[in-house]
Amino acid sequence: MRVFKTVMKYLLAIFFIIAGVNHFRNPEFYLNIMPPYLPWPGPLHLLSGFFEVLFGLLLLVPKYSRAAAWGIIGVLIAVFPANLHMAIHTELYPNINPAALYVRLPVQGLFVLWAYWFTRPGRERLAARAGETRFEVE
Repeated sequence: MRVFKTVMKYLLAIFFIIAGVNHFRNPEFYLNIMPPYLPWPGPLHLLSGFFEVLFGLLLLVPKYSRAAAWGIIGVLIAVFPANLHMAIHTELYPNINPAALYVRLPVQGLFVLWAYWFTRPGRERLAARAGETRFEVE
């Protein structure tokens, strides 16, 4: 299970690093999906890209991994209005399949759960916190 969780952590980190970098490589896409009621679309999309990269990288640093997972959850919550706006106003995005816009909403919830998995301490830490000692019976 430890290997699987490590692989999943790296996949999540890579996903967020690539997604964050894409904010800087393809700003027009992100500016286009910003809900009109949000102020400062340029700085907001760059800020979310910056934090996606930052939290993706920090997820791989054991000392900061749990905090980074909480940060990823925060980013996912922060960008949810843009995804909801896209699903509600599919006519504004004729190049994207409307079904894909709706599927993104629950998928984002799965990403929150995926990140939440890394906010939980491992068994080793739980045992150390509880002062657990193991005695072997001969």
